[in-house]
Amino acid sequence: MTTATHIAYYHLCHRKLWLFHHGLNMEQHSDLVKEGKQIHETSYGQRAERYREIAIEKIKIDYYDPKLKIVREVKKSNKREAAHIAQLKYYLFVLERNEIEALYGVLEYPKLRETEEVWLSDIDRLAILEWEKGVQEIITEETCPNLIKKTLCKRCAYYEFCFS
Repeated sequence: MTTATHIAYYHLCHRKLWLFHHGLNMEQHSDLVKEGKQIHETSYGQRAERYREIAIEKIKIDYYDPKLKIVREVKKSNKREAAHIAQLKYYLFVLERNEIEALYGVLEYPKLRETEEVWLSDIDRLAILEWEKGVQEIITEETCPNLIKKTLCKRCAYYEFCFS
């Protein structure tokens, strides 16, 4: 089953997606990931009690407001990325597929002190079905996709694996 992490990695790097799916999880050793978890846990200490965590279809949404029908996602990044938007749209899609109402999502960037609203359109719904197919095609390949050097590689938890 496709997860939101699969969707994010699909947009970032097909090699990372394949490695992650096949059990090579380098993120547990990454200082960048540890920093992200710390930012996630400490940036919004005053988060209202009304937010709930939802686990459904192998995804975990940390902040869902059942009263206002809003999903919030905290990112440690210094910049906005398409993968962040895709991941949040996937959360909205999965909630909708399971008949849980979510009007929109909010990406929160504490380092930037910015937020961005994310809405799910009919075009997004069709695209997400294609993303899920794309993920399945990649993860069922017998061999790992070739390395494609990108600027984001230097910040990736898989950097040493790919470049050593």
